[in-house]
Amino acid sequence: MGVKHLFDITGKTALITGAGQGIGRSIALALAEHGANVVINYRSNHQLAEATLRDVLKMGTKAWLWEYDLLSDTLASDFQLLLQKLGIEVDILVLNASIQIRKKWEDVTLSEFNTQMNVNVRASLELMQCCVPHMESKGWGRIVTLGSVQQNRPSKQMIVYAASKAAQLNMVKNLAWQLGNKGITINNLAPGVIGTVRNEEVLSNEVFKTKIEKNIPLGYIGEPDDLASMALLLCSEAGRYISGADILVDGGMSLPE
Repeated sequence: MGVKHLFDITGKTALITGAGQGIGRSIALALAEHGANVVINYRSNHQLAEATLRDVLKMGTKAWLWEYDLLSDTLASDFQLLLQKLGIEVDILVLNASIQIRKKWEDVTLSEFNTQMNVNVRASLELMQCCVPHMESKGWGRIVTLGSVQQNRPSKQMIVYAASKAAQLNMVKNLAWQLGNKGITINNLAPGVIGTVRNEEVLSNEVFKTKIEKNIPLGYIGEPDDLASMALLLCSEAGRYISGADILVDGGMSLPE
């Protein structure tokens, strides 16, 4: 029969956080292209989120916008109300949203620490706590977190961000053991340098960009779709035997020199 049918996720409902642009948008489109209904979470840029919504709907699946700041202390209860309002449950959870603050470690404030940890770690935990019971009841579920190569190679300018991604990866490995016998897989995708809005400013410096590319074995900057194709694998039956994995999508830049 081949493997093409294993990528079909028709009828599944996916929540992708931070899906208005960049990697989240690409993942939303990839999942919709293969049949999933999609909840598009975004924080504030309604114009970009609307564009993602329109493109998802062109795939012929259902889609909803969820404008919400994951920093909220009432995330869990607000999310449950959203599910009730829409009359849906989440089969596929993609935790893509994150906050990254570049700063010398000596200058990091408590507020900046809390902001990054709350969005990058706490919100991930709360959304998993909300979604896993349904997945357990169905005996099927997929969770994908978006990490970073900084989990293992932390930048001097992003001490808290790197620590938050390492913490999230630890949760993935912990939960892989606890959820595996319930039909739920959980994996982490660790992107390297990807051409997103977040990296737009630093990559506009040609000298800096060239320096980065020389440290990437493949020799070029990645694109959001490079993450989306891997996310599709992990969110479908094609990836049913992958769990607890930390998958580097970095052009080989994590390899020792």
